[in-house]
Amino acid sequence: MSALKDAFKGFDINDMDLSSAGNWPIGVKFVCYLLVIALIVAGGWHFYITDKQSGLKREIAKEANLKNVYKEKAFQVASLPALRQQMKDVETKFAELKKQLPTEKEVPGLLDDITNLGSDSGLDIGSIKLASESKKDFYIELPINISVAGSYHQLGQFVSGVAGLSRIVTLHDYAIKPEADGVSMRISAKTYRFDDTQ
Repeated sequence: MSALKDAFKGFDINDMDLSSAGNWPIGVKFVCYLLVIALIVAGGWHFYITDKQSGLKREIAKEANLKNVYKEKAFQVASLPALRQQMKDVETKFAELKKQLPTEKEVPGLLDDITNLGSDSGLDIGSIKLASESKKDFYIELPINISVAGSYHQLGQFVSGVAGLSRIVTLHDYAIKPEADGVSMRISAKTYRFDDTQ
């Protein structure tokens, strides 16, 4: 205790003068050094460590998202052979469907096939006309306006025959009206051509 008292002996806080800091007792100097070191540490902590800690928190917050991205990528890599096989299957199916689309040279033959189906079904063919084509994203739509007359059974046989053609033909916007000896039907058939210019 006496050593501690000696360390502060002769110091009066009211007479504290920084110009005579070298003459202060060793205990006062030690306390001042501790205060300066504490201020430096506190300032360093505030200006350096706090920024680093907030950066660390940001990186930790990203971790969960990055783990999810990693899981998705790992799943994609694990399923890559299956996806490649699916792609091959889709390309094969697309090639098969593309073969079912008539080429520009085959459209007159398709009109003949539709005419023959109508005749074979026993229908009276009013008209089968190719309308102006319509260009879509990667294909060209070719509308065919059909006007026929006959019985309900004959119309059903004709529509079934069109659905069974080797080329893709879809039927749209039909109108059936009763006639004296049966019914008449106006229907729009559409076939499609692959747009090779794409």
